[in-house]
Amino acid sequence: MLFEVRGFRFCSSAKMLAALVFILLCIQPGHGQTCTEGFAYDRMSRQCIDEDECRTQPDVCRGDMRCVNQNGGYLCLPRNLYNQPYRPEIPALPEPVYPDSSDQFLPAPPRSVEPSYPRVRTTAHCILGYSPAEDGTCNDIDECETNSHHCNPTQVCINTAGGYTCSCTEGYWLIGGQCQDIDECRYGYCQQLCANVPGSYSCSCNPGFILNPDSRTCQDVDECEDEPCSHGCFNTYGSFMCNCDEGFELASDGTTCIDLDECSFSEFLCQHRCVNTPGSFSCVCPPGYYVFQDGRTCEDINECDTGNNTCTTAQVCFNFQGGYTCLDALQCHSPYVEVGDNQCMCSAENPACRDKPFTILYRHMDLSSGRTVPADIFQMQATTRYPGAFYIFQIKSGNEGREFYMRQTSNVSATLVLSRPIKGPREMVLDLEMVTVNNVINFRGSSIIRLTVFVSEHPF
Repeated sequence: MLFEVRGFRFCSSAKMLAALVFILLCIQPGHGQTCTEGFAYDRMSRQCIDEDECRTQPDVCRGDMRCVNQNGGYLCLPRNLYNQPYRPEIPALPEPVYPDSSDQFLPAPPRSVEPSYPRVRTTAHCILGYSPAEDGTCNDIDECETNSHHCNPTQVCINTAGGYTCSCTEGYWLIGGQCQDIDECRYGYCQQLCANVPGSYSCSCNPGFILNPDSRTCQDVDECEDEPCSHGCFNTYGSFMCNCDEGFELASDGTTCIDLDECSFSEFLCQHRCVNTPGSFSCVCPPGYYVFQDGRTCEDINECDTGNNTCTTAQVCFNFQGGYTCLDALQCHSPYVEVGDNQCMCSAENPACRDKPFTILYRHMDLSSGRTVPADIFQMQATTRYPGAFYIFQIKSGNEGREFYMRQTSNVSATLVLSRPIKGPREMVLDLEMVTVNNVINFRGSSIIRLTVFVSEHPF
């Protein structure tokens, strides 16, 4: 009978056993011990121990896989998952029995009880989400492509290493397990105008602005660069303003400058007549006047002083507002005789002079048309005073329209007053009489001032 224990072989006979005297021990080395694949026999410990293929077999895993040693085998895992290796359950091996001094002479067990070891395949074991390949590596399973994911229809499947993720596309967020559109306009994604669309949004700008390259903010447009105004342009934030040169005004379109009719503003802009010009105006005066330095009022031209008249040398030039007249030399009609410049006298000794004014003095004056009233325009005064005499002033003729009246200012003087406006052009001759009364000597006489009034055509 033969027994094999831990690498030793014992032989005996029945007779020797019966006598119990001597035991013939046949010791043979265990050179025939074998281990299952993945294990190697260790002579020191006299048992089968795991073989580290990751160290003994170079490049056992290919690509970006990492080798992880297992009891009786190895795994090829992705490098980003090597910290979580998959360790399959391996059946427990029988506890090895180590010989000691007490049992070294025990009979060897029969061969039929030789321990058996699990045979582990060297094919890579892959964790969930990976599938083994023929070359021993683990390939990621694309659950999104194989439609083995559990994302709902509103979600998007995104494959990851060893798994997948259910997510919403940009512009949506997950609420209650459903992807709902994000209203970006509500959260101020745009600086000015915003239009929300499913999954996105669109920004735009108000008139006067353009969208920046970031598609969200707006910047002001300098409209003045395109010269939209007919005259001047001033850029503002989001718009612009047009201004016009002096004498022009802005049209209703806000960009065109049209001439400003200054003459329509007031009839008093010019004293006589206003003439509109592009961007300005000018005042025009009637013949006989010139425009004064202020550019508005009219000043009379004295034709008698300038020599711009048609009077002869025998005539006297008399200037009035807006014109002139040529006065003939004085002629006194009988029984009057000329006694001085512009004066005719009728002698008291002459019977024909009885009941006639003692003297007639010729005077001339001009008057503006429409002059405001009342207005003092002429004065009369006695040049000779007699004791006991008093004087009466009155308008003897030429006042048929009652435009004038005499106001006595003292015992020896009076003033001619214009009481009603007179429209010109018009020439009026007034006889202003001064009556002298002396009751002491029982004297009554009169003198006449023949006043010719030239009323101008215009009120200036």
